[in-house]
Amino acid sequence: MGETIVRNLPKKTGHTLDEWIELLDMEAPAGRHQRIEWLSTEHGLGPFTAAVIVERAERVTNGDGVAAEAPTVEAVIAAQYAGLREKLRPILDRLVAAAEDLGDDVAVSPRQTYVTLSRTRVFAIVQPSTRHRVDLGLALAGHPYTDRLRPAGSLGSERITHKVGLTSAAGVDEDVLAWLAEAYKTSDAD
Repeated sequence: MGETIVRNLPKKTGHTLDEWIELLDMEAPAGRHQRIEWLSTEHGLGPFTAAVIVERAERVTNGDGVAAEAPTVEAVIAAQYAGLREKLRPILDRLVAAAEDLGDDVAVSPRQTYVTLSRTRVFAIVQPSTRHRVDLGLALAGHPYTDRLRPAGSLGSERITHKVGLTSAAGVDEDVLAWLAEAYKTSDAD
């Protein structure tokens, strides 16, 4: 969600994240809550958007104003697939490549425990759920369940309705690619 807000800032506010951070540094009061309130009252931003900007600004600087290195996409993903889960990484790589082949508008955004695939909305998540399995969660509202394409349960948000368990990159077959493509297509329609 935060990645989507950041990506849409220029269109919705006329300023990039870097411009908002610069404005915070030059004009905003100190304190997290004061900065969120300032962005909301002085600039008309919604509280959630303001909170995302402040959170990102806090990532950029340490308390002493020295730039802090935000973890890279690759570093977050490497941590997810470290150790005994390392052998599952080819599954993620295959799914990300397949998703990116669907369109130029696909965003790959790692979270702490999973990776989202989105365009205007999240259409899939990839999560190494065990040492032996990656779960691909898909936004396929109304699509029938099968022996392989199961209810998502607690995987992701309520938007993710289905999941398929994958134990190897070879499991990313024609069926999985078709489900991924369907989720991609419908993500822009709702």
